[in-house]
Amino acid sequence: MKEKKIEILKSKRGFTFLMIVGIFIAFYFIYYFLSTPALKVVTDDITEIYFADHISAAHRKVISLFNKKYEGKIKVIPIDLSFDHFSTNERKELLSRSFRSKSDRIDIFAVDQIWVQRFEKWAEPLDKGISRQQRDAILNFALESCYVDSTLMASPFILDIALMYYRQDILETLPNYKEIKSKLDNSITWEELIELSRNKMFADNPFYTFQADEYEGLVCSFIEAVLNQNRNYFDGGNTEFNSAEVRNALTLLVNLVNKYSASPHDVTDFVENASYEYFLKNDGVFLRAWPSFNVSLLNEYKPLAENFKIAKCPLPHFKGTKPASVFGGWNLMISKYSKYKNEAMEFIKFVLSKEVQLVMYKEGGYLPILKDSYSFEKISEDEDLGQFYKIMINGVHRPQMEDYTRISDILAYYANKAIKKEISVDEAIREASELIQSKKVIIK
Repeated sequence: MKEKKIEILKSKRGFTFLMIVGIFIAFYFIYYFLSTPALKVVTDDITEIYFADHISAAHRKVISLFNKKYEGKIKVIPIDLSFDHFSTNERKELLSRSFRSKSDRIDIFAVDQIWVQRFEKWAEPLDKGISRQQRDAILNFALESCYVDSTLMASPFILDIALMYYRQDILETLPNYKEIKSKLDNSITWEELIELSRNKMFADNPFYTFQADEYEGLVCSFIEAVLNQNRNYFDGGNTEFNSAEVRNALTLLVNLVNKYSASPHDVTDFVENASYEYFLKNDGVFLRAWPSFNVSLLNEYKPLAENFKIAKCPLPHFKGTKPASVFGGWNLMISKYSKYKNEAMEFIKFVLSKEVQLVMYKEGGYLPILKDSYSFEKISEDEDLGQFYKIMINGVHRPQMEDYTRISDILAYYANKAIKKEISVDEAIREASELIQSKKVIIK
């Protein structure tokens, strides 16, 4: 038996080693590709433009539609920075290194909404390319993250809003299900959700799964909890993190795992897809996720799909405070080093069309960015769309500040350490605050 265990252990270690090597090789080759000078040529009047993003099936369909429309003139070639291989932070670093080297490999690139100010120095302004009429057709929720001062530096592409999914079939086994359902429809408090987690019915189920790895997803949950208490906390560029709101937010995330056991310790290693897969495989009860969850993994779990419901109000909130869900999403920018800016602009304008927005929503679960998509007629046809819009009304943005990515890296590092119980909440806040105010960066 002991020898068998050793063999299994070796097998697991071997698999982990190969997986790490595979990711390293993928990272190296993509970095090499992005950083070296391009050997682009225009053949038979066809201009090739390179688009860097997580290339989902929906993305591929949109690219195919564009290439067909502009056949013989422009061809978009995708550079897949897949979430399966790269976290949001790793994607940010790959893109940053590429532009620091002034590579013209990339023509169009997708950035997290909150990265626009960071990448502004490497991007082409879009004021002249996107008309006032086109901008007026876009949801303010999506457009406001695209400006640096008064200059339009990016175009909305994908809009997200944080949601809470739950397994209706599991909750229906409780005698007070109707009462719980009513709370979920009208916004449940963290206190009520934690009390529910103590029910013995959930002893074998992960109760609340969220993303707590050291990356931007964890910061989303953290900032959401801060803004849940005070919508105006970051107004005026406030970077004070030694406060009651911050302490309450971090204490909540730490206690979900360590005090209440409402969330498994595994969440400290989870980014989005890993958390989704864990939730599905282990019959989780509640899940913090984005709308694309409906499409990304549910196709593999079709028998369960009809049992997944979205809480009609945003994520839980502290008692006596206003509910909040943080906005996510990805914007498109054009590299200032691109030799084909006009062609790149054609692709961005194509992405802003109703046709493309519908494809991204139907094929990938990505929320439309056009106001027209949420007209009464459209919402009547698609109940989920109406529900998403109501949640967006209570949406909150992460703070728009030039230094955000540095601050976010620091917050992710210390919040993750606190949730892992490697340091206390007070230590995490003190050390993070000192580092943020010192203008230094996290060195890993």
